[in-house]
Amino acid sequence: MLLLLQLLGLVPERAAESPWGLPLVADGPASLAKVVMAELANLKLGNKPWPGGTHSLHYHYLAVSEPGPGLPQFLAVGYVDDQPFIHYDSCVDRAKPQAPWMATVDAQYWETETQKQRTWAKVQQVETWTVMGYHNRSSGMHSTQRMFGCEIREDGRTSSFWQFGFDGQDHVSLDLETLSWVSAKPAAVRTKRWWETERCYAEYDKAYLEGLCLISLHRYLELGGWSLTRKEPPTVQVTRHTAQDGGITLKCWARGFYPRDISLSWWLGEEELVLETEYVETRPSGDGTYQTWAAVRVPARKEDWYTCHVQHSGLNHTLTVAWEAPSRQWKTSAVVVSTIFTITFLLMAGVRIFIKQYSQGGEDPQNSQSPATVEATQLFC
Repeated sequence: MLLLLQLLGLVPERAAESPWGLPLVADGPASLAKVVMAELANLKLGNKPWPGGTHSLHYHYLAVSEPGPGLPQFLAVGYVDDQPFIHYDSCVDRAKPQAPWMATVDAQYWETETQKQRTWAKVQQVETWTVMGYHNRSSGMHSTQRMFGCEIREDGRTSSFWQFGFDGQDHVSLDLETLSWVSAKPAAVRTKRWWETERCYAEYDKAYLEGLCLISLHRYLELGGWSLTRKEPPTVQVTRHTAQDGGITLKCWARGFYPRDISLSWWLGEEELVLETEYVETRPSGDGTYQTWAAVRVPARKEDWYTCHVQHSGLNHTLTVAWEAPSRQWKTSAVVVSTIFTITFLLMAGVRIFIKQYSQGGEDPQNSQSPATVEATQLFC
């Protein structure tokens, strides 16, 4: 990585900064870089309180071999909790805010981010051409994707990832425990060996992901304030689905919740159905909230034996939801409709008799009532 940066003319012979904003040691021993990175990785968040919940900071980079109208050669987007907060592309050539709470950041921050993304654009451009050569591709539209980030959970556990893709498929990833590159397929072995030639490349990545990334995440959460630390409870619904083979599945849907952490579980009486339950990954809804579901297969006519239990920081208790059979809903609706119809019929009958008596010049309606009118009046009392 250092050699690549030097060849691009992006760093001088001595000290400089990597695209992470970390100090580079370009004159030789990776051991010195390792010491610097170890110190950086040991930085703590100080006495600042963690806002609670699970939060993440991710970056997605895309480079293409042949840019075109409306398609930049390099694109970078940063996400906090799946919400975009920073954007850069080689057409505009400036880092720009994507979230309202980033508008308060000073100009120096944006200048620094712009310089970093320009560096990454050149690095990934060279990587794209190199990997194309490894795949015997000398022309045509091809792309590389770099995705990396960190996450901290409510219980304090942290995790990080670093992935590199080619043409939308997994190519190489970094094992942060062993500091080794893992090729996803045979064609990626040459890329793996290329990056293994400079051990400090992996060390820089690890230092950033387990150090600066978490510190930056905390900073962005402070900037985002309520929009990133709010708690919105889920809307929960249970639906019933019949498969072609006649099997019945109950799905417990949770929508519109924030933050991302949520627990859905299916229960049969007092027994939790862990192995029998199918789960899906929690996904963004597109409006700043999340959605997910959990499903379980059940015997016919025993759907009401099963309950879905939902736990979320936006709820002050465990929410228990069961499937409501349509017959119950129809029965309730039928009673309501029948009652309304009866009242309407009696009202219309009374009005018709009143009009008939009055139009025929009979006795004053105020002093004379037919049996039907009397009956209707009694029913209304």
